[in-house]
Amino acid sequence: MKGPLEGVTVLDFTQYIAGPVATRQMAELGAEVIKVELAPKGDQARALPLIRDGRSAYFVQHNLGKKSLCLDLRKPAAIEALKAMLPKIDVVVENFSPGVIGRMGLGWEVVHAINPQIIMCSISAFGQSGPLAEQPGFDFIAQAYTGVTSMIGEPDEAPPLTGIAVGDVGAGISALAAINAALYWRRGPGGTGQYLDISLIDFYFHTHGLSVELHSASGGTVQPHRTGRYHTQLAPLGVFRSRDGYMMVVPVSDDMWRRLTVAMGRQDLQTDPRFAENAARMANRDALVAIIEAWLAAQPSDEAALDVLRRSRVPCAPVLSVAQAMRNPHLLARGTIRDVDDPVLGRFQVPGSPLNFSAFPPATGLVAPDLGEHNAEILARWAGCSGADIERLAAASVIHAAPSRRR
Repeated sequence: MKGPLEGVTVLDFTQYIAGPVATRQMAELGAEVIKVELAPKGDQARALPLIRDGRSAYFVQHNLGKKSLCLDLRKPAAIEALKAMLPKIDVVVENFSPGVIGRMGLGWEVVHAINPQIIMCSISAFGQSGPLAEQPGFDFIAQAYTGVTSMIGEPDEAPPLTGIAVGDVGAGISALAAINAALYWRRGPGGTGQYLDISLIDFYFHTHGLSVELHSASGGTVQPHRTGRYHTQLAPLGVFRSRDGYMMVVPVSDDMWRRLTVAMGRQDLQTDPRFAENAARMANRDALVAIIEAWLAAQPSDEAALDVLRRSRVPCAPVLSVAQAMRNPHLLARGTIRDVDDPVLGRFQVPGSPLNFSAFPPATGLVAPDLGEHNAEILARWAGCSGADIERLAAASVIHAAPSRRR
């Protein structure tokens, strides 16, 4: 069984992260993903580290299971070949700046006219409409515009970068959800193709789990702001210094707060007027943090402290480094971390799929393509090109390939 999207064919014009996240997941779910790369260098992610023997681990991670068709899209013959493929394609995904794919000659109006059943998904920083739609944007730009950056870091310091691709990955998964819903709707009576507009700003603003409603429902009297390593509205909740490093403790309810006091052997804190209610704990947070951190420092080790808290059912976690997380038994057991056997780079680890199905085991053995590796196969099967046609396209530099030195 290849997966729930077996039989779905995707024409993938994406690059970097957000778009490739969506199409990689579709490949992992069994879809045939044809990655269209711009000659002569292809996806710019191929030049990002870590690179060994000309092969990018970054590119491999985001393009597992895809096939590569490398075309010079400045040449009419390349556009005509793609148009010839469209009647057999189910989904088109692109994450160029708004308007770019239209100027190539493959905008929604053209694609939809050729194949009314096709689903086209555009992923961008600001979306296809609105005053900022034409502006260039990346993850951190969308994050800053949506008030998310303002909520990160210490209150008296400049907000830091997050260091992870939250918006790119979130928008990619949002695109996957929208595409799958559109595929499902298309199967129904009168269902047709449709255009999907997915943006990083929409995803990022959706991540405000508390701040937006607090500010709005309070009539603007509540001004959400960053509070560093502690929660803005609940105490004690945050990152605490421990004996060996730092620990996340998240007692979100009064019941969990009481369990924390029992775990620490400090039931007296339950009746202390400074800590009896959440509002009082917020007002006296510094004193409460000092008590908790003193208890953590007095434990034989962080693992011993975690054992005590877990036995009392207090939500807690060590603050692991990336390297530590990659060795974590739980993440390894779930396949959250996956080994990739690449024909050039050898074995290395990448994030696994966040999607798990009882009827479909995780896809294994997927390999990222060399640039233009599947030119002949794709053009013959999907565009109806003969061997002579493909030779003429190659001679005219319409198609391009760069085989790697595989082991």
